[in-house]
Amino acid sequence: MGEEEQSSVGVEEEEELAETVEEAETWNQRKQTLILEISSKLVHGDLESKIEAARDIRNLVRKSSSSSSSSSSKTRSKLGAAGVIPPLVLMLCSPNPDARQVSLLALLNLAVRNERNKVKIVMAGAVPPLVELLKFQNGSLRDLATAAILTLSAAALNKPIIADSGAAPLLVEILSSGSVQGKVDAVTALHNLSTCKENSTAILDATAVRPLINLLKECKKYSKFAEKTTALLEILSNSEEGCTAISNSEGGILTLVETVEDGSLISTQHAVGALLSMCQSCRDKYRELILNEGAVPGLLRLTVDGTAEARERARMLLDLLRDSPQQKQLASSVLERIVYDIATRVDGADKAAETAKRLLEDMVKRSMEHSMDRIQQRAASCTPSDTQST
Repeated sequence: MGEEEQSSVGVEEEEELAETVEEAETWNQRKQTLILEISSKLVHGDLESKIEAARDIRNLVRKSSSSSSSSSSKTRSKLGAAGVIPPLVLMLCSPNPDARQVSLLALLNLAVRNERNKVKIVMAGAVPPLVELLKFQNGSLRDLATAAILTLSAAALNKPIIADSGAAPLLVEILSSGSVQGKVDAVTALHNLSTCKENSTAILDATAVRPLINLLKECKKYSKFAEKTTALLEILSNSEEGCTAISNSEGGILTLVETVEDGSLISTQHAVGALLSMCQSCRDKYRELILNEGAVPGLLRLTVDGTAEARERARMLLDLLRDSPQQKQLASSVLERIVYDIATRVDGADKAAETAKRLLEDMVKRSMEHSMDRIQQRAASCTPSDTQST
């Protein structure tokens, strides 16, 4: 390419860049004008104007998002600074369903990925009307209110306020009766609230156990949703009522055992934590129930593959599940040392860790096969009347 051609290309690129910068500046100026217009409508307009302005907020944030994430973030911040949040919160109490819905959508768009707006929305008094909307039978409004509570509860400053608002029992109801998305959002919102140490009241009681167990049964055990669900169940297992509810729920202990076997590192840690809490609370009551669900193979595997916390919990639970928990000579940590010593003599110190892990995995596999045979034998020995009575 000659010098004249290179020069020509360079000029074209500069012109395109200049046009892009000019377009961006024009759009920013237009956007600032729109923000002022929206704020004015929300503060001074009639109900129809307010509804239109709320819709404009959603459209404006979406259009900014199509440009870049930083542009949408700046737009949210500018809208929050322009004073649109208080009138939107007032609209949540409107008898007009359209007004409630568009204000909810607008507030959600302002709160997403914007910590300051989240706090502003709660400070403007949004939580009480949102709690009222959680009581609605209107599925759409209730789902939006659940999503709003979820989004707002992600901000640390908001958690104690939402926890004290009475939202948690309504979120627990949604776990049973809400839409699929509503249930997912309710679990995440409850998980957000459960992480706040400043809560003056307990977030959950034993009534949450059954719907949480049912949701855990249906989801993939290694999913993020399972991680949050098992975290809540572990919290509930710290009370006598929670332990009783888990054992009384159909397939409650089995579902936790299956999560130990198939879950992610986090969900297995919470699941074994829940089982351990149960066994520690009353070994005589829960030991046999946990053993009957074939928990040992998964626990043995967890002593090898789990997180440090999960490994320790699995070892403690295995000790409690033994016939004589005082007989520590067969503790899993001792078993690991024995296997490691054997591996060292067989393959040398360099390969001992790898060999020991392989041996333990083989032991787990054999134990699982034995457990499965035992379960099948037990099932085959049950009469139809036995099955119906369980």
